[in-house]
Amino acid sequence: MIDDFAKRDLHGRLWRDREALLWKLDGLSEYDARRPLTATGTNLLGLVKHVATVEARYFGEVFDRPSPEPLPRWQDHNGSDLWVTEDETRDQIIGFYRRTWDHSDATINELPLDAPGHVPWWPEPRPNTILFAVMVHVLAESVRHAGHADILREGLDGRTGLRAAHETRIDEEARAAYCAKIEQAARSAAPIKGWMASHVT
Repeated sequence: MIDDFAKRDLHGRLWRDREALLWKLDGLSEYDARRPLTATGTNLLGLVKHVATVEARYFGEVFDRPSPEPLPRWQDHNGSDLWVTEDETRDQIIGFYRRTWDHSDATINELPLDAPGHVPWWPEPRPNTILFAVMVHVLAESVRHAGHADILREGLDGRTGLRAAHETRIDEEARAAYCAKIEQAARSAAPIKGWMASHVT
């Protein structure tokens, strides 16, 4: 009984974050969806491509159920799943992610939580695992990147929220006042910490 609850709960949370990640693309131009938004090149459509590839690998080859989608060998990973070429369309990337959901969901639904798996890219001595551990791992990966997408989208146009139903409308004046309060607290704390550090023996 607890296994059924755990599987449903983890699976439901994975679905929530899948949808949240795609929602972060809504209304963006092709350029804004693809362009690097951090010093390391992180971009929104690339995050979707990456999370889709992660799901395809973990719920596919780990359980000897290879994804029907063409994937490069894990040994050849070079970061190409973290950005989108000019020849790849947004619809292709989103379609790949949605088809991966179907394949992942079939693995989750058909296997028990203690089904054995093997992750060849994990270091020894822990490449052997079970479905429960993989569900937790993939959920953590999805949550992490959905959080990245939250920050990136907020930086683009101020749009925030977990999903469409929770979207926060921007009150520019209130947001500016809130940020000014945080800035003032940071500035006020800085000299105090500097003075304390110089007088501690």
